[in-house]
Amino acid sequence: MRGMGAPACLMKPGVNQRGFSLLEVLVAFTILAITLGVLTQVFSRALNTAALSGSYGRATALAEAGIGLVGLDIPLEPGSRAGETEDGLQWQVQVSELPLGELLPGEPPLPAYLITSEVAWETARGTRRVSLSTLRLGEAIPES
Repeated sequence: MRGMGAPACLMKPGVNQRGFSLLEVLVAFTILAITLGVLTQVFSRALNTAALSGSYGRATALAEAGIGLVGLDIPLEPGSRAGETEDGLQWQVQVSELPLGELLPGEPPLPAYLITSEVAWETARGTRRVSLSTLRLGEAIPES
């Protein structure tokens, strides 16, 4: 029986061994599965953040447009206008007179208005809002 090789259990380690043991393969698959799970979560969060960022960008642009409409389509006088866009953004522009008598001595030469534009929308985690405010001066008060 000289021509036959020794049984695998009697061979010296590292001599003519090829391939990986079952334990090594299982450990490699486990590491691969954990890595893929973490990467999936990272990419999922990145996509959600990008979508939320886009929503905030649209809402901010709509709020700025609402402020820009005051004095054009929305009169510069105390009041409120509201509406909803086709993609579900709810907007409201509110104009209120700002009393300057407490800040300035005497009668103020121009009336001041506080303009607030707010946009809200629903997400899976609740209502999100963007609110912008600015001050505008009205027309000169005619002297009697």
